[in-house]
Amino acid sequence: MQIDDTDRRILRHHLAEPSLPRADLAARAGVTPATLWRRLEKLAEAGVIKADRALINWRKLGYEVEVSLRFTLDKTNPRAFDEFIAAAREVPEVVGIETFLGRVDVRLNVIARDMAHYQEVYRRRVLALPHIAEVDALMLIATIKESEGLPL
Repeated sequence: MQIDDTDRRILRHHLAEPSLPRADLAARAGVTPATLWRRLEKLAEAGVIKADRALINWRKLGYEVEVSLRFTLDKTNPRAFDEFIAAAREVPEVVGIETFLGRVDVRLNVIARDMAHYQEVYRRRVLALPHIAEVDALMLIATIKESEGLPL
């Protein structure tokens, strides 16, 4: 799909303030509400806009610890990836699962209320996941930049 300057302007304003009412978004993008609606529908149908969703601040809900766990799997079992990922999906504190090519096979993003809760999750749930050959933990100290947008 080709997007033009109007689509870019709409996307830029929508990314900057996703909760902006559609009428205000149309005004900021310099289009009529009807044009905005048609363009957003077209962008969604083409898969450019995947979803309107809520981003949750886990810290505001009492989850003070965030850890990125990097796993190398024992790939002697051809189902290692599938079984590991299926089991990881069942851990409620896992808020992100990513797979990679290279030394690291899978990364899990895990949240916990505090260090005691993290230790419990790590020992009882994470270490029980199948096919782990190696695990490395990175504890989040600060998020400096967080953006899902592209420079439009």
